Amino acid sequence: MISLICETTEQPKGIRGLGGKEWAMAEKMKAVVKTERAEGAEFVEKDIPKVTPDQVLVKVQATSICGTDVHIYQWDEWSQGRIKNIPQILGHELAGEVVEVGNAVTKAKVGDYVSAETHIPCNNCIQCLTGQQHICGNLKILGVDCDGAFAEYIAVPETVIWKNDRSIPPQFASVQEPLGNAVYCTLVEPIVGKSVLIFGDGPTGLFAAGVANVAGAAQVMIVGRHPVRLDIAKKMGADVLIHGHDEDVEAKVMDLTHGVGVDVVLDMAGTQVAIDQGFRLVRKGGRYSAFGIASGRVDWDINNGVVFKGVTIYGINGRLMYDTWYQLAGLLSSGRLDISPVVTHMLPLDQFKEGFSLMMTRPKVSGKVVLFPDKALMPE
Repeated sequence: MISLICETTEQPKGIRGLGGKEWAMAEKMKAVVKTERAEGAEFVEKDIPKVTPDQVLVKVQATSICGTDVHIYQWDEWSQGRIKNIPQILGHELAGEVVEVGNAVTKAKVGDYVSAETHIPCNNCIQCLTGQQHICGNLKILGVDCDGAFAEYIAVPETVIWKNDRSIPPQFASVQEPLGNAVYCTLVEPIVGKSVLIFGDGPTGLFAAGVANVAGAAQVMIVGRHPVRLDIAKKMGADVLIHGHDEDVEAKVMDLTHGVGVDVVLDMAGTQVAIDQGFRLVRKGGRYSAFGIASGRVDWDINNGVVFKGVTIYGINGRLMYDTWYQLAGLLSSGRLDISPVVTHMLPLDQFKEGFSLMMTRPKVSGKVVLFPDKALMPE
């Protein structure tokens, strides 16, 4: 059972660090912190976290902005009800190097190049004990329930550390968490030779287009709203781009599928329109993967959309631990999946406000925005 305590405790000097030698480092770091219950965040100095026995300390090389981070930054209704700890460091997507290990750590080593599964399971509930750690009943999330990755250093439990192939650059290793959402959502069942319809042109939808393409889908269609992102979808391998505002989505998809409907619907949007269209367009006996989060209650024609069609529905939350990580790591390290079109902007961490502005601009002008605590590590 791992510790779920997000706070850190004091520990003796002389922690084993780089090269196995006793080492000392600065006690302070720079971090992007939600300092008050209002819109925005601040770039401030914080204490470098002290690792507990089951934790490792990671020097962050790259960290990327997620839609969840935008919600917290804007301090919307969801954030006001969800975020309990203020002040708190934002962010949960990362890649970096282990620089310290707690005295109970057995697998991670100083010098390891790592990312992190952001869902921290308790390993003691019925879900964890039956292989469903990703939906742990006592789940805690980095950057939501405890300090996150928009900092020079982060302390995380060893059990959620993922060792990266060093051939994967930090800007791509840092986005494996959302890429994992796309891999799980797309490949929860085989898609070889099947038609796939994706609703939503956010980064996860764009990743899904790439995953479906390299996994052997016969045809990949995506419905989106933003020209910049639909252009990215094309680069990721989408065969059909549908502008949701300007085209008759249902007529176009039914024409392309000869009136049958698609084999697989991937809902990355969660809007009422996407849900209505998705269940009308999935064929009888087809599959519907629900990943998009609705803003509230939705109406649902369960009889005609599911029961009479015999549709299989999968609720997608996070990533399978650690089946999905092995899949996405293999796709990236093999070079078969190129996610570079989705990573559109790279900035120093101290320019986080520009990064959030890019993410919030409409029509959308960005895919994933990656931040670098150390400017020297930014690609040229």
